[in-house]
Amino acid sequence: MPNEPLPCTHRRILLRRLRVDDLMAFQAYRCDPAVGRFQGWQVMSDAEARAFLTDVNAAALLQPGRWSQIAIALASDESLIGDIGLCVAEDGREAEIGFTLALGAQGQGLAREAVTAALRLVFAQTVVERIVAITDTRNLPSLRLLERLGMEKIRTQQVVFQGEPCTEDVFAMTRGRADSEPG
Repeated sequence: MPNEPLPCTHRRILLRRLRVDDLMAFQAYRCDPAVGRFQGWQVMSDAEARAFLTDVNAAALLQPGRWSQIAIALASDESLIGDIGLCVAEDGREAEIGFTLALGAQGQGLAREAVTAALRLVFAQTVVERIVAITDTRNLPSLRLLERLGMEKIRTQQVVFQGEPCTEDVFAMTRGRADSEPG
């Protein structure tokens, strides 16, 4: 693929394309209710997940108006521990980031490394000026991570998520700040 920015290693993690051979690990964390509680995606059957992994593996990355899904893997053995969703807005000026990490990989600083690498990747590969992240206010680990990354809370909003009213915080980071913040 021309100008392919992946794989990208950052300390203990590797950002790479999701692959069909990730199916078992992908399904293990994506079917875990504790992991999926605050996520916008739905649990998939193995056949649906296999098709999804095939599609995202072949899709062009960081295309305006489309979500890109990339793997978070351990750099030591490339085993899948989570994934990151990135969506560049149609006008190319803003992007949204979301992340999922298997329960067993949480609490070790791996999400921080992965999200830091993803933020830098977006700014390096696009003209995006700002990246936003939206999280449920009950998702304290994600809130703390976004704050540690130096993302600024820009608003709180009331929404209906999975049929329930909830409160979300919206965070943002502007170009240049990703390189100046500790990773």
